[in-house]
Amino acid sequence: MTAKRQAHRHTPPAELPATGWLSSMRAALVLILLCGGLYPLIGAWSAAALFPHQATGSLIERDGAVVGSELVGQAVVDPSYFRGRPSAVEYDPFRVAGSNRSPGNPQLRARAETSAHALAAEYAVEPGQIPVDLIAASGSGIDPHISPEAARMQVARVAEVRGLPEERVAELVTAQVEPPLLGVLGQPRVNVLRLNLALDALGP
Repeated sequence: MTAKRQAHRHTPPAELPATGWLSSMRAALVLILLCGGLYPLIGAWSAAALFPHQATGSLIERDGAVVGSELVGQAVVDPSYFRGRPSAVEYDPFRVAGSNRSPGNPQLRARAETSAHALAAEYAVEPGQIPVDLIAASGSGIDPHISPEAARMQVARVAEVRGLPEERVAELVTAQVEPPLLGVLGQPRVNVLRLNLALDALGP
């Protein structure tokens, strides 16, 4: 009995018939076409049909020309406009990333302190009063939003440069504040590009 079991245990497995290989290749080809071709196309067509604005990049147009995306921040140097968060990737959507430096990194701390003192001098406040989102870049590097506090801190400068009443610019900021998603997710925020476009509509 033992000899028979050992002989059965060492019996070589039967080779897979040629038709088995063909069936495997056909199955793989079908899955590649379905999962790598048909499924993405259906997803893209469905998104374009149901959410055309989001599917094309959430682009914002003015006078028929694209001026940016509501999902991507922009570098603003003109003092007559509101500025967004700093970016570790120069607002390049193809290089989405943060600085990857820890809070204890001496270079990061030095840059933050320099920015805080420069902004404090510009806005005539103490460095500790500067909202952190005007000093620190976001994790993505392209965050298009700032906090309402960061926007309100810039009201006096923007109003002075444009020759507008501060109250009018402050009301504009308040009108542009977006609440948390579903009332609980995230923080109140202001989309900088939309705010600046609304600012242009006020006048000089």
